[in-house]
Amino acid sequence: MLQRIKTYIAFLEQKLVEFDRTERLNHFVLTDSDIAVVDDLGHIFEKYPHFHLAVTFCNNKGQPLNSGFVAVRGTRDGITKAVEFLKQVLGTYSLRYIKASRMLGDQLALAWVVKSHLPSALGKFSKHEAFTGEVNGTSVLFLPCVVYNWTPPEGAGQFHGIPLDVKVVHFKGSRKRLMLEAWNFYNSTSKMSDMLCLILRSGRTKYDF
Repeated sequence: MLQRIKTYIAFLEQKLVEFDRTERLNHFVLTDSDIAVVDDLGHIFEKYPHFHLAVTFCNNKGQPLNSGFVAVRGTRDGITKAVEFLKQVLGTYSLRYIKASRMLGDQLALAWVVKSHLPSALGKFSKHEAFTGEVNGTSVLFLPCVVYNWTPPEGAGQFHGIPLDVKVVHFKGSRKRLMLEAWNFYNSTSKMSDMLCLILRSGRTKYDF
């Protein structure tokens, strides 16, 4: 997880170097490898035209923010501010949560940075509505996990319908076994809408990588 944050920063810094040579505007969505985008995300950048970086939140007191989905506006200012923000998260990670460098440290550091500079955000994490706020000079868009970082519930042999408004599915932990099933199901139908009726089978509760 520590290396992932460093990779995000390196990637964006490279894009900043290339910015002047690029004729078209390219926004960026950085995700975990166990994520599937099931609907268009372009509306994020159109509906919220002023944010630099977007992250997702849920109603979890200890870990309200998830770094598995990060969107960055592809302007010079957007990339620059996103890099500054992520460097602050990295610094907090290395200073405060280095013992959790393999798992969860990035989320703890992300939450610490946001809480330190935008304590008003805490009261909004219990709602399922997007909102923006300034975190040490960076305009951050907070998107609800129930739409942009939705995780399938677990349960052996159960039928779990995907909510109609979900844009991003995150196969966390033991749900990773569902990724191949979901992909094969999608390939067999060639219709993304059929994903709404996907039968998800997950019988284990422990992480299995």
